[in-house]
Amino acid sequence: MQKAVLITGCSSGIGLAAAKTLHQRGYRVLAACRKSADLAHMRELGFEPVELDLDSKESVEKAAEHVIELTHGRLFGLFNNGGFGVYGPLESVSREQMEKQFSTNFFGTHQLTCLLLPAIRANGEGRIVQTSSVMGLISTPGRGAYAASKFALEAWSDALRLELFGTGIKVSLIEPGPIKTRFTANVNQTESEHPVENPTIACRFTLTPDDVVIQLVHALESPKPKLRYPVTLLTHAVTVLRRLLPARLMDKIFLYWQ
Repeated sequence: MQKAVLITGCSSGIGLAAAKTLHQRGYRVLAACRKSADLAHMRELGFEPVELDLDSKESVEKAAEHVIELTHGRLFGLFNNGGFGVYGPLESVSREQMEKQFSTNFFGTHQLTCLLLPAIRANGEGRIVQTSSVMGLISTPGRGAYAASKFALEAWSDALRLELFGTGIKVSLIEPGPIKTRFTANVNQTESEHPVENPTIACRFTLTPDDVVIQLVHALESPKPKLRYPVTLLTHAVTVLRRLLPARLMDKIFLYWQ
């Protein structure tokens, strides 16, 4: 029997690369997207499309119902990959923008996962994997809203992992640094005249969505998946440096590279 995996944010980038790879590896791929054109494209690629807008409570409910119906109440994997970024100085971020940032990147993920947990439990085993970010480990000027949503996702995942201990359901976080996707181009800039851009040096550490998918496959298939999967040299460096260096020195490093 094919293992069914739901992937959110499948229209491009990491989600699309993940869907293609898992499909090739024999998984039953349920591909969640917001737009009708993307849903049609998912069907053309051989995936089972699921309409999902993480910013909408009603859409999340309908998507979960659809997934449970498609899988007859048995789901192996959930890859919480969907999300977007709000960039700009915190004083330029409105309450509405902050709410939307959390609604898509965190609240929708929480709701969807909780609704699907009974189907994963019914499967007897399962994997829940989140796309976090290096910004779930550090926060830098102009990226505070996005980082806050990823910090929340990290803490939430840690609690979920402990709560599911002994159930056969494993929870992992993937923490990419710079990845070649449309994410940066689609960022919601609060100050369009002064957009927040990645420092030039980031180009040297940029990898592809396939580098993330390699870690996803390990998280889904390893008998002992890692709790966290840093991706890119930048994330590995940050993971080590924040353990070794005092916070004030880390601040100086981040300010220097802005």
